[in-house]
Formats: sequence, C-alpha cells, structure tokens
Amino acid sequence: MEIAVQCQNPTADNNDCVVVGVYEGGTLSPAATLIDLASGGALQALLDTGDFSGACGETQMLYQVPKIAAARVLVLGLGTHGKVKDSQFRKAALAAALALQNARISRVSLHLLDTPVVRRSASALAKILVQAMAEVDYHFDQHKKPADKPQRAFGTMQLIASEGNLAELAEVQRAAAEAHATARAVAWAKDLANEPGNVCTPVWLAGQAEAMAQRLGIKSTILGPDAMEALGMHLLLGVANGSRQPPRLIILEYWGGAEDQAPIVLVGKGLTFDAGGISLKPADKMEEMKYDMCGGASALAAIQAAAELKLPLNVITVVPASENLPDGQATKPGDIHKSMKGLSVEIVNTDAEGRLILADALTYVERFEPDVVIDIATLTGACVIALGHQTAAVLGNHEGLVHELMAAGKENMDRAWELPLFDEYQEQLKSPFADLSNVGGRPAGTITAACFLSRFTENYPWAHLDIAGVAWKSGENKGATGRPVPLLVEYLLRRARQVA
Repeated sequence: MEIAVQCQNPTADNNDCVVVGVYEGGTLSPAATLIDLASGGALQALLDTGDFSGACGETQMLYQVPKIAAARVLVLGLGTHGKVKDSQFRKAALAAALALQNARISRVSLHLLDTPVVRRSASALAKILVQAMAEVDYHFDQHKKPADKPQRAFGTMQLIASEGNLAELAEVQRAAAEAHATARAVAWAKDLANEPGNVCTPVWLAGQAEAMAQRLGIKSTILGPDAMEALGMHLLLGVANGSRQPPRLIILEYWGGAEDQAPIVLVGKGLTFDAGGISLKPADKMEEMKYDMCGGASALAAIQAAAELKLPLNVITVVPASENLPDGQATKPGDIHKSMKGLSVEIVNTDAEGRLILADALTYVERFEPDVVIDIATLTGACVIALGHQTAAVLGNHEGLVHELMAAGKENMDRAWELPLFDEYQEQLKSPFADLSNVGGRPAGTITAACFLSRFTENYPWAHLDIAGVAWKSGENKGATGRPVPLLVEYLLRRARQVA
C-alpha cells in the first residue's frame, strides 16, 4: 500500500473512490458539501430517503455521481458533529476500509482530515486512518492455497489535507510517514506471531531478526546455548531443557544517535511455543500459545521502525527465545536454578517461565549502560482477568518512564494502564529453599510477576508491559494484533523529538 498526502478538491479527484463524511442529523463535512453542491444535491438526496443516518461507521457507496470525477463516492457516517471521539473516528475509519476492500477499490482518496475530533489534530487523524486501512488490508495467508487467499484491495491511499494550509500539509505528511512505518512494523510483528510453532522456532525467529537487521544496517548478534552457559544464564537454559529446539538470545543494535547517548533497550519475551512444561497447560486453546512470543515480535518490530524512520536514537532490542515443553530433561517443579545475576530461584510452577527467561535477559542488558529498559511480555493470565482485552498493564521502578509509556499509548490508541509495584508484594515471592520463588500465589498475579522481574532491574530505569490481554484475538478474528508496537514506536518518536 502506497500513501500520498496532498491538497485537492474532492470534485476533481479522479481516484477510484473518494471518501467523505456525514454527521448524524444530516450535517455534511466540508468535503461532502463540495460534492453535494457540484452534483446538484446527490448527498442530500441520499439523506432525504432516510436510508442513511450518519451514524458512526455507517457507509453507503454512490456510483457515477454527476459532475464528480471519481467513479465512486463512499459516504461515511461520523456520528454527532462536534462530539466525535478518537475511538469513534477509528471505528468509522475501519468501517470505510472494510467497505473499500469489499468493493475492491485500489486507488482511494480520504477527505476526512477536516473531521473535528475531540482533542485530535489533522496529523493525529492521519495516523488513525493509515493504521486502520493497514489493519483491514492485513491477511496472514502464507499457508493457504492460492485460490483461498483473499485479494488485497489497496494500492494507493491519498490523504487530503486542507487547501492552502502548508503547515498542516507538512505535519500530515510527517504523520503519514510515521504511521506507515508503524503499520509495516505491526504487520511484521503479526506475521512473526501468526506463524505456527513448527515454523517459528527460536532458530527461525533469530534468522528473521538477522535478515531484517542486515536489510536496514542494524548490528545483530545471536547467542546459543554454549554462550548462555558461559554467561550463567541458567534460568533461560532451564526453560529450554524440555525442548529439542535450542534457545537463542537475539541482540539487535541500532545506533542512530550520538556516541555518548545512552541506548533505549527493549527486551521482548520470545517463547515461540509454551505448553507449560511439566506444569502442563490445558489442551483447550493451547494452540494459541504460539503467541507467547508476541513481546519479542513487538520488540523486533519497534527497532525495525526506528531504523526505517532513521530516528536520532540508539535503540537495542534483546529477545530471549525458547520453547517450554515437557520432556525427561525438562525442569521439574521444585527444581532450583541460579540466574545470571547470581540469585537462586525455586521453580514452583514451570508454566511461570516467561519471567525466568526475561530475568537473565534483563541482567544481560546491564552491559549496555541503558538510559531506560522496557520489557514486553505476554506474562500473566491474571492480567487478562484484571484488565481484559482493551489495555496492557504497565509497571516499573521509574514513574516518569511509566507515565511516558501511558501517554504514548494514549496518543496511538494502544493503551496501557498502570498497576502498583508496592514493596509489600515482594513478600509473596519468598522461598524456604532459594533466594526467591518464581510464583507468588494467586493474589495479584500480574503484580507479583513484575515484582519478580524488578529483582533483576535495580541498576537502571525500567518499565514492564504485560500484554497478555492485547497481543492476540481469539474467535472469528483470531490472530495476532501487533500490539504494543504502536505504543513503542510512538514512545521512540517522542524521545526522538526530544533529541532533535
């Protein structure tokens, strides 16, 4: 999908389709008004029939509208004028994208940046439109026969800015480029996560990361079991014990900032399949445990976007990649392993493995003397119980970093919500036999998991994103969501603007 930004009168727009907005009660947007006047009242005639109300997300395709250059006009309902929220605008954008896809429109112009959305600029609306179109255009069909593959609709998408407003045009062009890079990153993260576990192994994931790094000039280093043993990464190795697939530690380094600029480090959980180990998961929906590497996919995708946008930052992504399977050599409940940091951990539940591989990775990244460290993980089912599927959880040892991530998520509609990390929760991790237990019981499971990670992040500002509720969808629309890539990229963009 190609994206262009320009100023153009909708009546002279000769793309396959132009999209204009109409509000409830019959109020026309400025672009819709121009089309209605030029056509002799074609849109008003539609409203007079009562077949179109302007409700948010309602669509109606019109063909061969008199004196309009485009072959089609898609009329899009935007809801109540003056009260449109960003979530409603996104809903409308997704509805428009679906209608365009169903009509197999290749070249489309979106005359929607003049929509007054509460506390949102035209550039913010451009981001919403690009990401909505990309979301609808995404299909994971690599394993289907050609006849069953859905046809991708969009070739070129034009965003139409206000005529004569050069400042707005420049801002929308910048926002569209950022959103397009974000959309590509989201699509890649989805592709990685949607692959089945027999394809996406730790070795395969490392190969995909290396290929991306080579394409964009990012330094890549891949560590195997021997290097992990030498480093003392016995928590990561302990999780991998039950698998015939060797683990990998993926390290990507993008150096786009000044030499003395401390790097932003992203650590993503890369469990390419999690059966729970000896503490075996139930069979129901176990196939979805291929998504336990969505944190790693997001971290890889975020550094891809940083490199594509040539951000003036230093960014490092580290992904501990492993499987967690039952086997005669697998870690058993009650086993004790020593971490790279030197802390001994009693493995009470082998299905609480994500925090183990992250702990060694979080210790490893100290060598980079990071400015901040952000880990991303599908870590706890408790997060789904606490927050559902609308928002990720964020916890950390640095209030400023936590709030920056929440603000970035709000801006890009990829929300995170803070949970507490009080010292009292650490009591639940006490073990009679080791320095700490890998689980803290049922109460506050998301918080105690973050408490465990906090034991390995004492030497730098750190935040933890638990994405268990937002990383994938079940049911009819089953598949990876690509979250929290938009949040991460927005955070990096904000940091880049601070440097500039």
